[in-house]
Amino acid sequence: MYSKSLIINGLVLICLMSSYPIWAEESPAEPAAADTSLKNERGYFFGYSFGNMLKEGGNTDVNLEMLLQGLNDSIAGELPNLEPEQQQGVVKEIRLRQQALKEEKENERNRMAAEGIGQGKVYLAENALKPNVKTTSSGLQYETLVEGKGGRPKSESKVVVHYEGQLISGKVFDSSIKRGTPAEFGLNQVIAGWTEGLQLMRVGGKTRFVIPSELGYGPGGTRGIPPNAVLIFEVELLEIKEGSLIN
Repeated sequence: MYSKSLIINGLVLICLMSSYPIWAEESPAEPAAADTSLKNERGYFFGYSFGNMLKEGGNTDVNLEMLLQGLNDSIAGELPNLEPEQQQGVVKEIRLRQQALKEEKENERNRMAAEGIGQGKVYLAENALKPNVKTTSSGLQYETLVEGKGGRPKSESKVVVHYEGQLISGKVFDSSIKRGTPAEFGLNQVIAGWTEGLQLMRVGGKTRFVIPSELGYGPGGTRGIPPNAVLIFEVELLEIKEGSLIN
């Protein structure tokens, strides 16, 4: 006896690996006169999204002809062309691959975290010896590039800045300068290194900050920033929009 449920469960396992949601509510019946262009676009969209699911689940080594046959059979309401035992074997293999991928990603994150700590310590120690570099009690390092003439913000101030951030490798991960639009935010809404560092600046000034990972994104990292990464920012304080000023 054939079973749709096991195949559906296997598909769910693959879908759970994806960050590309594709499901949306639709009426049960397809409109009789659906626009051809829209049908083509939808077909490609669902195909591409499902390809991402397969890739993220570690299941790119599939027979595409059989994949298409399975889609056709499902849409046509046909019974699966796999015995229950075969379906169970596929589901088991998907679970094993997911576990292997999870362990691989965790091992890589741990490796990067350890590497970040080691490289960060060396960089901070060397940078602290440079002329004009000062280190605060928290470990934040800063160098004044242009002395500002205006007031200084407080921890609750909202500021407007231009900045560029990079890793110690030199890779730029964020830049308001390249975007051509200054950033505006509250000092209580950013990483600790920024909250502390901006209060050392005056409007019109420009400072280079070297931020230890514990004042940045720590062992978790974030998009584009590895775990335990030391961050380098060049920041120009353009304006204080709200909050008290320190003269």
